[in-house]
Amino acid sequence: MKHLVLASNNEGKIREIRQILAPLSIEVIPQAHFGIPEIEEPHGTFIENALIKARHASAQTGLPALADDSGLCVEALEGAPGVHSARFAGEPRSDERNNDRLLELLARSENRKAHYYCVLLLLRHAHDPQPLIAEGEWHGEILRERRGTGGFGYDPLFLDPLLGKSGAELPLDEKNRVSHRGKALGLLVEKLTDK
Repeated sequence: MKHLVLASNNEGKIREIRQILAPLSIEVIPQAHFGIPEIEEPHGTFIENALIKARHASAQTGLPALADDSGLCVEALEGAPGVHSARFAGEPRSDERNNDRLLELLARSENRKAHYYCVLLLLRHAHDPQPLIAEGEWHGEILRERRGTGGFGYDPLFLDPLLGKSGAELPLDEKNRVSHRGKALGLLVEKLTDK
């Protein structure tokens, strides 16, 4: 497998995934390169949404496809925003408005526990009956104000208590070592190496 299509147009995800898969000499091509728009994610679970995205990208290109579905799950919000993380504040998507909404909903909450979750799903072809699946979690808490200028999504509000830094304060290589996506990618690399 020398090339795969990434079923995402999110620049932050593209950057992180390319960095981790680089040692395997796999070229990661975003679906936008082929003129493929993002499709609806109608399901209530991350894995179902990843599967539909990967199948769509693979069917459109004839290439193996990698899909990531991930989000922030906040304990005090019963797991929200979850699969709706990217559109938590509605359309059009806005990290800034999503973060504002999260702060507003948690304003009176002492429970700030949260975790990022990521599922990566790789299809060798559009009808692959046995996709490779890797999951990862990154546990932390929600800050009361933004910190840092890096990352994307909820990273300015997500504190890694062991490191004492927000996701937006971590350099990309350090974030990739501890993050939900980094962990899932590490497992995916192991599975690809075994295959």
